[in-house]
Amino acid sequence: MESVLSKYENQITIFADYLEEFPDTDELVWILGKQHLLKTEKSKLLSDISARLWFTYRRKFSPIGGTGPSSDAGWGCMLRCGQMMLAQALICRHLGRDWNWERQKEQPKEYQQILQCFLDRKDCCYSIHQMAQMGVGEGKSIGEWFGPNTVAQVLKKLALFDEWNSLAVYVSMDNTVVIEDIKKMCHTLPLSAETAAESPPESLNASTQSDELIFLDPHTTQTFVDTEENGTVDDQTFHCLQPPQRMNILNLDPSVALGFFCKEEKDFDSWCSLVQKEILKENLRMFELVQKHPSHWPPFVPPAKPEVTTTGAEFIDSTEQLEEFDLEEDFEILSI
Repeated sequence: MESVLSKYENQITIFADYLEEFPDTDELVWILGKQHLLKTEKSKLLSDISARLWFTYRRKFSPIGGTGPSSDAGWGCMLRCGQMMLAQALICRHLGRDWNWERQKEQPKEYQQILQCFLDRKDCCYSIHQMAQMGVGEGKSIGEWFGPNTVAQVLKKLALFDEWNSLAVYVSMDNTVVIEDIKKMCHTLPLSAETAAESPPESLNASTQSDELIFLDPHTTQTFVDTEENGTVDDQTFHCLQPPQRMNILNLDPSVALGFFCKEEKDFDSWCSLVQKEILKENLRMFELVQKHPSHWPPFVPPAKPEVTTTGAEFIDSTEQLEEFDLEEDFEILSI
């Protein structure tokens, strides 16, 4: 019994510190579509936060492109945020939103596969190497800071080479989500469904008294972690066991990317209904939702995987070298 208590002593201490960080109120807290009653469910809330994959600056990984930086400290924060957003989509896709991570407990094989997609290696499909080099096609030099739009475009491109997850990534144009285009794109790609679909919340109403945001901060530099000999990854540094960060929503930078994951068409239909009910009724809304492709826009063409051609730049997925390619559209909101 003593050894068991010792095993979880640090986690219990950390959670005790967490509990003091939150006010004692009757307000609901939403974490990625799941609600918690702050007054009575603080432990569940904090467990939910710590279960999210947390990607931060890293150092001592192999130089990007062979001769580039071996750390993304100071420039990779937005890329790490993009990784976190996409990783959460993959968790929902393979494990479901209700799946929870527990420290020092064996995890499903799908969890390890997801984590390995984001390791800081050139052969991992969503690594800092892949994202930085794909950003060259968006006009960003390796080691240059990305904005939310660039991250969205890069993830959209890299997803075309991700056969395991089979994601259709849609990035909206002019802050307008077009239902017709999304359905056209998803019906074109061979998507698979392996877990139960996630239902969106019935309401998105937030408190007008304190609409604070809880967030995971990527601005911490940790040492590169690679796959171990047994094929697994030591994931202790990929989960935030520190007190979660909070900020007033009024301090949020207006340049943001919003990510939504819809596993099946019925989930997307439910999301559209929810947006029309809760978001579009507001006078100042972050984005628009329309049924038909606007007639004054260029025709919508679903993204397609380009032909593989060897070039001077490295874009590697598994053992392939991928040629950088450009898209001319300018998008700002990411829907996954």
